[in-house]
Amino acid sequence: MLKALKNMLVMIELEMRRLWHDRTEIYSRAIQPILWMTIYGPVMGSARAIPTGGVPYTDFITPGVMIQTTTFVSILYGLTMVWERDSGILKKLLVTSAPRYSVVVGRSMASGVRAIFQALIILPIAFAIGVRFVPNPAYFLLALIVIFFASGGFAATSILIASFMKTRERFMGIGQAITMPLFFASNALYPLQMMPSILREFSAYNPLSYVVDAVRGLLITGNLSNLLIDLIAIAIFNITMFTLASVSLRRIIE
Repeated sequence: MLKALKNMLVMIELEMRRLWHDRTEIYSRAIQPILWMTIYGPVMGSARAIPTGGVPYTDFITPGVMIQTTTFVSILYGLTMVWERDSGILKKLLVTSAPRYSVVVGRSMASGVRAIFQALIILPIAFAIGVRFVPNPAYFLLALIVIFFASGGFAATSILIASFMKTRERFMGIGQAITMPLFFASNALYPLQMMPSILREFSAYNPLSYVVDAVRGLLITGNLSNLLIDLIAIAIFNITMFTLASVSLRRIIE
C-alpha cells in the first residue's frame, strides 16, 4: 500500500515539474473560458431569458465554464498515455512491481494538478470582471479539492478510452466528441429545469452536473444543500473509472 502511494505521489510530482517548465498549454486553454465569461455571459445575461435564481448570469456560468475547461484538459490527458505507449515508456512502467491501479490513479490525479493550475488562472480573471464569489476561504479550498478529484475521474475515463484507441488522431476525435455533449447536457450554462425531459434524465447520470453543482454552491450561491449528494456521486464516478481503467490498462500496449 505504501509503495503504491509512493508511486502515485511520484507521478503527481512529475506532472508538477512538467507544468513548472512548460505552462504554455495552461495559459492557452484559459482563452476559451475568458471568452465565455466576458462575451457570452454578458450577452445572454442582458436577455434575462434564463432563470438563475437572482444570480447574475455571468456569475452563474463561471463554475460551469471553469469545470468544462478542466474537464477538457483531463479528457485529453490520455494522449500522454498513448505517447508513452508509442515511446515505450509505458511498457517499461507496467513490467515493474508497481500495482496497475497505482499507475492509473497516479496518472489521473496528476491531471488533477493540471486542473488546479487551470482553475487558479481563471479565478482571478473572474474576480477582475466582477464575478461575486462567496467570501469564505474554506469554501474556496473545498471547491479546489472537488475540482482536483473530479478531474482525476475524467482523466481515468481518458485512460480507459486510450486503452481502446490505437492512434492519437482517433483518441483526439473521441475526446472532443465526449467533452462537449457532457458540457451542454449539464447544468453548466442553464438550470436543469430548462432542459427537455430526455436531457434532464441524462443529466442525472452526467458526472459533470454534480461537479458543477458542488462548485457553484461553494463559490457562487453558498447553497450547500446538495453538496453531500454531489460528493457521493463524484466518488462513485471516480471509483468506477479508476477500476475500469485499471482493468483495461494493459490493453494500451497490446
